[in-house]
Amino acid sequence: MHTLGVLGLGEGRSILSAAHTSKHWRVGGICDLDEALGQAREREFGLACFTTSYDEMLADSNIDTIAIYTPDPWHARHCIAALHAGMNVICTKPLFDGLTEAKAVFEAARASGCRFLVGQSSRWGEPMQRQWQDYTAGKLGEIWTVEAHYHHDHRHYMANSWAKDGIKWIYCGLSHPVDLVRRYLPDIEEVFGYGVQSGASKALGQNGPDVLHFVLKAGSGKIARVSGCYGLPTLVKDAQVMDAVHNRDSLKSIILRGERGSCRADYPDLRYAYNFEDAPSGMLSFESKRDHYYRFGGFSHHAGEFQNYLDTFAAELDGGPTAGPDLCEGIYTVAVLQAMERCLERGAPVKIAEVLGEHGLAERMQPPNP
Repeated sequence: MHTLGVLGLGEGRSILSAAHTSKHWRVGGICDLDEALGQAREREFGLACFTTSYDEMLADSNIDTIAIYTPDPWHARHCIAALHAGMNVICTKPLFDGLTEAKAVFEAARASGCRFLVGQSSRWGEPMQRQWQDYTAGKLGEIWTVEAHYHHDHRHYMANSWAKDGIKWIYCGLSHPVDLVRRYLPDIEEVFGYGVQSGASKALGQNGPDVLHFVLKAGSGKIARVSGCYGLPTLVKDAQVMDAVHNRDSLKSIILRGERGSCRADYPDLRYAYNFEDAPSGMLSFESKRDHYYRFGGFSHHAGEFQNYLDTFAAELDGGPTAGPDLCEGIYTVAVLQAMERCLERGAPVKIAEVLGEHGLAERMQPPNP
C-alpha cells in the first residue's frame, strides 16, 4: 500500500477519487491554498489531513508519493520540492509550459532516485488502451501516419482568475494530442503549423492563440498532424448526449493508419473503430465502463483514466514496468510543444533538437527508437 499526498484540489479531485477507490493507495495528505475547497474535499472523501502548507505535507514521512495538480506555471517548482523531499512524483499534464526549469527538475529527479510519472490521462482511456493493444499485437502492421486532435470549449476555463495570468493553449491543450502521437512516433524531430486567437479568447483577456493546427515529422520520415480549438463551441451542446447522431465530432481522437489496417479511438465517447486485414471492420463500445471513467456527472473529471495510471504507477513502484510517460519522455513532449510555439513566432519549421540544445537537454532527452 502506497500513501499519496495531493497538491491542488480542483483538478486534483479525480486523483483523490482514484486513490480513494484503489486497493494500492491511501491518501495521507491534501493541500491547497483555498481552505474552503480543502475542507470540502475532506468531507467528500472522508479525510482529515488537509493543510494549506506544502512544506508541511512534504515533511510527512508517511507519504511516499506527491501528486501535483496545480496551475501549469507552478509545476516545476512543486516537482523540485517533492523530489528534494525524497518523494515519488505524479505531475499532471502539461508537465511544464516551457523548458526553462526542465533541466533543474531532471537533475533533482536524478539526484533523488525517485520515480516520476507524467499524468497524461489521454493514454489511459479505454478506447486508447485498446488501440495500443491492437498496435502492439501487430494488427495495423507498420504505421505511416497518426492524426490526433483535442477540441474542447474551454471558455469557462479561460474565465478563471488564475487563467488570466497567461494560460498557454499550446501546452495546456495540445499536450494531449502530441503525447498520443508520440506514443506511436516517439522520434518527432520537426514541427510546422499555424495558430490564431479566437474572439472569445480575446474578450476573456487571454493572450496567445487558442485555435491551432500543426504537422509533425518524425526522424523516420513518417508524419502526423495535431489540432486543437479551445475558445469555440463544439458540436455537442449537451454534455450528457453521447450518441452517434449528436456527437459526430469527438472532443479527443487519435487515428492510426498502417499497412494492414487503421483504427480510431475517441473520448469521451468510449468508442473504438477499426478496420484490419485479418478482421471485419467494426466499432466497439465501452459504455459499460462509463461509471468507472466519469464519476462526477457528464464527462468532467474523468477519474477512471487517473485510476488506471495511478494503479499502474503503483505496480511500477513495486518493481513492475514503467507506467509512462516518465520524466524524460515528458520533457521531450514539452520540447515539441515549445518548438510549436517558436514556429508560430517564426512562421517556419522548427527542429526539436534546437530547443533542447538551448536548455542543455539535447544529450539527455534522446527519444527512444520508434
